[in-house]
Amino acid sequence: MKIVGKGIAKIDGMPIATGKPVYTEDLAMANALVVKILRSPHAFARIKNIDTSKAEKIEGVECVLTYKDVPNVRFTLAGQSYAEPSPYDRLILDPIVRYVGDEVAIVAAVDEKTAVKAMKLIKVEYEVFEPVLDFEEAEGHESVVHPEDDVHCNFDIGMDKEKNIVSKQKVEYGDVEKEFNECDVVVEDTYYNQAQAHCMMETYRSFNYLDHTGRLVVVSSTQIPFHARRKLARALEISPSKIRIIKPRIGGGFGGKQTIAVEIFSAIVTIKTGKPAMIIYDRKETFECTTTRHAMRTKVRLGADKEGYIRSIDIQCLSDTGAYGEHASTVFGVVGQKTLPLYNKTKAVRFMGNVVYTNKTPAGAFRGYGATQGAFALEGAVNKLAEKLNMDPTEIRLMNLIKEGETSLPYEGKLLGSSALHRCIDKGKEIIGWNEKYPRREVSETKVRALGMAVTMQGSGIAGIDTASAQVRLNDDGNYTLLIGSTDMGTGSDTILAQMTAEVLETSMDKIIVNSADTDVSPYDPGSYASSTTYVTGMAVVKAAEALKNQIIENGAKLLQVSPEEVEFDGENIKTINGDKTMSLEKMAELMVLGVGNLQLVGNATYGSQVSPPPFMAGFAEIEVDKETGKIDVINYVAVGDSGTIINPNLARIQVEGGIAQGIGLALYEDVKFSEKGRLQTNTFMQYKIPSRKDVGNIIVDFEESYEPTGPFGAKSIGEVVVNTPAPAIAHAVYNAVGVRINALPITPEKVFMGMQQKQ
Repeated sequence: MKIVGKGIAKIDGMPIATGKPVYTEDLAMANALVVKILRSPHAFARIKNIDTSKAEKIEGVECVLTYKDVPNVRFTLAGQSYAEPSPYDRLILDPIVRYVGDEVAIVAAVDEKTAVKAMKLIKVEYEVFEPVLDFEEAEGHESVVHPEDDVHCNFDIGMDKEKNIVSKQKVEYGDVEKEFNECDVVVEDTYYNQAQAHCMMETYRSFNYLDHTGRLVVVSSTQIPFHARRKLARALEISPSKIRIIKPRIGGGFGGKQTIAVEIFSAIVTIKTGKPAMIIYDRKETFECTTTRHAMRTKVRLGADKEGYIRSIDIQCLSDTGAYGEHASTVFGVVGQKTLPLYNKTKAVRFMGNVVYTNKTPAGAFRGYGATQGAFALEGAVNKLAEKLNMDPTEIRLMNLIKEGETSLPYEGKLLGSSALHRCIDKGKEIIGWNEKYPRREVSETKVRALGMAVTMQGSGIAGIDTASAQVRLNDDGNYTLLIGSTDMGTGSDTILAQMTAEVLETSMDKIIVNSADTDVSPYDPGSYASSTTYVTGMAVVKAAEALKNQIIENGAKLLQVSPEEVEFDGENIKTINGDKTMSLEKMAELMVLGVGNLQLVGNATYGSQVSPPPFMAGFAEIEVDKETGKIDVINYVAVGDSGTIINPNLARIQVEGGIAQGIGLALYEDVKFSEKGRLQTNTFMQYKIPSRKDVGNIIVDFEESYEPTGPFGAKSIGEVVVNTPAPAIAHAVYNAVGVRINALPITPEKVFMGMQQKQ
């Protein structure tokens, strides 16, 4: 291959580095109204009275909207294919507020100063309720977070809202209890992961206006243009045909922008006033009023025979979705779906538990999407089992992990199409120096270094649900336009999709024009989430390019007056096999748009997969612990991944490095904390700590390629699997260093120090 597999620079890399691309705010009209939101100071209350009269009288205030002024239809903000599995439990503005920061009123004014002044003049009288703040006490709490009657679900997800239960799930294969009774060794433990904030550089923002036909045009920093259009149509009670979504460059998403956090508020202002409007969340609002990773409690039991084969797995989980149920049931399901298939020598496995409402900042989609929480718990238990069996943690995994061509109980006879996970473990051991360094080394009287490891799997798109379309046009000048609806969030997906197109058409990257994510222009795409872009959209692009290539050959043969079987195309010329006749692609492209009966050549394709082939990753952490303070320093982190064929090694490596840094943040630093009254305390980067470059140590990335037969050029996904191993690997290393097993993230120096004191 000439283009695929090469570390080609991002097509927009230099413009981004030099500040040339435009983002949502850059496109806003100078006269756009500024939209601000008045928010609830209470975690749980009902609005008894709201007086906006003084605010409305201020010069420059265009409108003040309360729950009395907006449509009264329930919807979900979750960006998922229709019909969404997330509950319809939202209103644009609700007389009941369910967390500190929930929306009370929308203010639009000619400038920010006026909007803020008006917001302060709105008088609200609340009836305050007892909030539900501890998710372990939510089920059956005397306060019901959603007492309204019109909350509903498109599917039976096990909702019992009178008990604050959003979703119940249970999946079981075999007789779990029977197998545990027959196991030689059983270990169990309980793991807690905290909520985690996305911390993308560009906060949430949306700008909109009415075009000359009266259609609502929304320019938004979103991962889900087509889903956003459908959700706006429902919430605003207008036809989707009256809405156009344009996605400019995006300054990061990580799953947060799979939820339409802001678009509705500015859109309804434009509909009410007829004027352009823009809303930009500051960093405090981004922390307080959008979504986080789901905090969970996960209890794991593992049973094994004396040889070390894992025979029974039981995972029981409780998830905190906060005030609303975006992605509640689907994130929860992935906890089991991306853990239980890994260890396939089992005779019985079970995953079960509940997702509950609380009066806290809502949870939602976040890179890893449940697999992160599942990996922390399951891998922690596997490391504990290895110790109890006196086995090397790498060896117990090499014995038990699923291999290519094998099945597992949750796969119900379906075979795994590709895997290099065993090779990933072997390579990671070699790079980290496992055999020489494991488990620990004293480096001074006060410092000890230790190793830990974990493995993980993810998916590639959502099997049987999401489909993507692509279009490749041959332009009249001999260049190509690639039309896609996926969203490049800075990952370089536009680049790799252009690489695939260039590879099929045997041309260079500079001949591919990429046009993406405009719902009026782009072919349908569900958006960039669920690790779907390379795998699902990529295959649509490959098929569209192949269709165009066939058309070039067929129409070239007509122009050369020979049969298609006599013609070949080398990317630049159409010529007969014997070389007698030839025509340049540029000339052919010109002729195809001239005269009667000719047509512009366009390749179209739609692709959806019945499988979601898992990428795999083995992670190895080398840390140093100060025994006097409990301080942890990451020295080396080795990540070896299997994502099938690597389309662009440079961009793939950057994906891994960023994901590992995010995982180290989850493991050691990041913590979403609330006051006893439910107010978010970590709402700025002064309180909410993410790792800097100095905090993540030396990240070493490598790949062991497999070949996925259902993927484009054999590729699988890479975007999410990268975040899952640091937390369990670092927790394992901490235990090996000082003998303290910390099962509640983040692993802070205080927890390590106090654990050492208790141990002594």
